[in-house]
Amino acid sequence: MRIFKNKWFNHWASKEGISDVVLQNAAAEVASGKVDADLGGCLFKKRLPRAGTGKRGGYRVVVGYKKPNTERIVFLYAFAKNDKTNITVKEEAALSLAAQFFVATTDSHVQELLATGSIWEVQYYE
Repeated sequence: MRIFKNKWFNHWASKEGISDVVLQNAAAEVASGKVDADLGGCLFKKRLPRAGTGKRGGYRVVVGYKKPNTERIVFLYAFAKNDKTNITVKEEAALSLAAQFFVATTDSHVQELLATGSIWEVQYYE
C-alpha cells in the first residue's frame, strides 16, 4: 500500500511534529479495520497520539481509503481533540469527494500530483 498526505496535511503534520512512522502505523491500522469511525464515502476517522501523551489527548485525522483492498491511502485533514469536536457536514462532504477521487484516480495522475507538490508520499522506514 502506498500512503500519501495532501498539501494541507503535510504542512500540518510538519508543524505538529507528526512523523511518517506515526502515519505508517495509522495507515496500517486503518487498512486492518481499526478505525474510530467510518464516515462513508471512502472516509475514515482515526486517532493519532500527540507526542508525549496518548491517543486520548491527541489528534483526529481524516483519511481517504477504499476497503478492503486498495493500493493507496491518503491523509486529508486533522485537528486536535481539544480544538474541535468533529468536522462539519460541509467539510465531510468536501473531504469525501476528495477521498473518492483520490482512491479512484490512475497511477499516472498520482505521479502528476506528486510532481506538482499537491501530495506527498509517506516514506517507509524499517
